[in-house]
Amino acid sequence: MRSLDIKNIRENPDLYRRTCEHKKINVDIDRLLTVDAEMRPLKIKLEDLQAARNRIAKIAPRASESERRTLKESGIKIKKDIEQAKDRYRNLEKELNQLLFTMPLVPHTDVPFGRSDADNVEIKKHGTPPKFTFTPRDHIELGVRNKLLDIERGVKIAGSRSYVLCGRGAELENALMQHVFHKLINKGFKPFSVPVLVRQQALVGSGHFPVGEEQTYRLEDDDLALVGTSEVPLVAFHQNETLDAADLPLRYLANSSCFRREAGTYGRDTHGLFRVHQFQKIEQLIIGSADEEASAALHEELLANSEEILQDLQLPYRVVYVCTGDLGIGQYRKHDIETWMPSRQSYGETHSCSTLLDFQAARLRIRYRDTDGKKKFCYTLNNTAVASPRIIIPILEHYQTADGKIKIPDCLKNYMQGEYL
Repeated sequence: MRSLDIKNIRENPDLYRRTCEHKKINVDIDRLLTVDAEMRPLKIKLEDLQAARNRIAKIAPRASESERRTLKESGIKIKKDIEQAKDRYRNLEKELNQLLFTMPLVPHTDVPFGRSDADNVEIKKHGTPPKFTFTPRDHIELGVRNKLLDIERGVKIAGSRSYVLCGRGAELENALMQHVFHKLINKGFKPFSVPVLVRQQALVGSGHFPVGEEQTYRLEDDDLALVGTSEVPLVAFHQNETLDAADLPLRYLANSSCFRREAGTYGRDTHGLFRVHQFQKIEQLIIGSADEEASAALHEELLANSEEILQDLQLPYRVVYVCTGDLGIGQYRKHDIETWMPSRQSYGETHSCSTLLDFQAARLRIRYRDTDGKKKFCYTLNNTAVASPRIIIPILEHYQTADGKIKIPDCLKNYMQGEYL
């Protein structure tokens, strides 16, 4: 069910109340329904007033002088009534749209119920966490020791949760991006270089505004904002377009800098490179037809791509099915991949694979013409391919040696010289 379809909300208010509760998104459903109920008769009234105005315009030329005076007075009153009704309707419409844009998508029926990421359900594991024969170092000590990382100077330049990758550390990031970039191109994904400063409509359309707006860096003077993922410009690329059904699904990828304020997370994961304000990420995006079965297959394709990347890097990971309380506003279903991070002695999220049905396409008016000639909204999906520096945490910690060096993963040796960082 599309969240923007007022008819669905009108007919299933309790379903949407539960969805808001389960996704922990506060929407006043009662107010939404009240606004909707007031708009419908008001729309009919406007149509009736306009019809009356048209009738006066039609009969006035043939009326007598006294009748024209009466008609003129009626026309003046009708015009005033129309202006008042239009003002009221526009205000109600604005309020309704504001409420609709905060309405979450109803999740898939098999999404597990839960309040937080602690309630996500493990689906599978791949690989075995390493057992070191020496006392392992964490990624910060390893990065500093090998002159790959400078957090102190990063903070001096840009404040808390900032860092600088230096020398071979920057080479490592570049090698990761090149490996994944080429891998996805070989799988049929079309590469893009996209703006990271976007207009508000791109963020509203992709579902990052208004819910989640507090995580975004904004340039108020220019009415622009920095993206937290290249998913935003990628999906907005086709806004207000009707696509050719024969071209679907479209497989896109982009490597971009990404920015997050991390509002409300202070005190969480503050050590090292896990949660930072600026990072580099390759995002996978698919725009497909309105076919839920086909969309499910594409979801598995995106997930498999990311798993394969972690297998290339020989990093242990697990896949979890994300619960209702950890789903975003537009997510129908989501799987996270969590990679084992020795210094944390736990798995840490490195990838998120999401199906959004037509949540984004309806907001951005991205449609295609079906075989029967009917226009339908597309379905969209996205998944992280690789994000740095977070993925650098398990690489440094898994590939460390007893003497504090770090081996280069085999899959990256085509992009870097030598055996060690």
